[in-house]
Amino acid sequence: MIDKQIVCKNCEEKFDSNYRFCPYCGQKSNDELTLGVLFYNTISNYFSFDARFFKSFIPLMFKPGYLANSFIEGKRLLYIHPAQVYLFISVVFFFFFSFISRDQVERMDKNFKETMHKADVIDSLSVQTSLDSLGGNEAIENIKSKNAIKGVVGKELINVTDSLENSITGKKIEPKTVLGFNKRIVDSLTKAGVKDDRILEAMGMEKEASAFQHKLYRQLLKLYRQRNGGALVQAFYDSIPLAMFILLPIFALILKLLFYNRGSFSHHLVFSFYFFSFLFIVFSLLIIADFIWDVPALVDAIFMLSTFFYLFMAVKRFYKQGWVISFFKTNIAAFLFLLLVIPLAAVIVAFGAFMFY
Repeated sequence: MIDKQIVCKNCEEKFDSNYRFCPYCGQKSNDELTLGVLFYNTISNYFSFDARFFKSFIPLMFKPGYLANSFIEGKRLLYIHPAQVYLFISVVFFFFFSFISRDQVERMDKNFKETMHKADVIDSLSVQTSLDSLGGNEAIENIKSKNAIKGVVGKELINVTDSLENSITGKKIEPKTVLGFNKRIVDSLTKAGVKDDRILEAMGMEKEASAFQHKLYRQLLKLYRQRNGGALVQAFYDSIPLAMFILLPIFALILKLLFYNRGSFSHHLVFSFYFFSFLFIVFSLLIIADFIWDVPALVDAIFMLSTFFYLFMAVKRFYKQGWVISFFKTNIAAFLFLLLVIPLAAVIVAFGAFMFY
């Protein structure tokens, strides 16, 4: 009896109907699209959430450098791919991290608005109290709102009204300074409908300012007007995943310089993928623990110290050098990365978040 031939929907090759999977491409012969199939394929293809992940988890956590060695030696189907494990674990970490960042964003937004409100109140009272007692406040407000002095606009208008205030009160009223500029000047020019370019000049921007300086002052004015410091912090946190993806090859480059004759750059990149995956797992566990109870600072310190010990053992196993030289090079790598690369990256990310939030 000849078995019935069917055509694979994926590669369009013919094969016997008694096969459950296509012998040419491996797709299931009767692969009906259901919600289960859809989501399984998504998770499997993008995160490789299969038996290899669980087989890789224990060595990743408790056998430093083992997975990197296995991958370099050619065992690339037995364990999960280094880039895939990094992608999956980083997504999990930043999911948990989003809960912490959300609280900090809300707190920052609230504190920033309270600070700006206090500055407004203090600045208003410092002028209002002295002017009301002498009956000069109404005249000054009319000058500011109606621009009664012809030909006097912008910063010159503020100088005129400040002079009138000083003559009425008999003393100099110091304006409140926030974010590096005179807030009363900015507030008055904004109420008078002056164009932003004039306001930026009043804030201290030179007329011949470059496009970069113009953008910087405009972002500063935007932050002052919107008073949403939380949005700035959120922009910073949103930039961290990209920054980490850039920091990882930099860490691999440091290892390449320290172990120049120990493989190509791709070898060090494999090591870095697995090590950063371990870091994300540790940080995720700390975040989860913090949700359950208030983790003491000593416990946090022990966990952080364990990451250095893990790196040391991974370096020893992967690069196959002596204990002393491995410990020495691990310290150099940690020093360069933690005290030079990460602080510089943090400054760049924070500045970028401010410029583009």
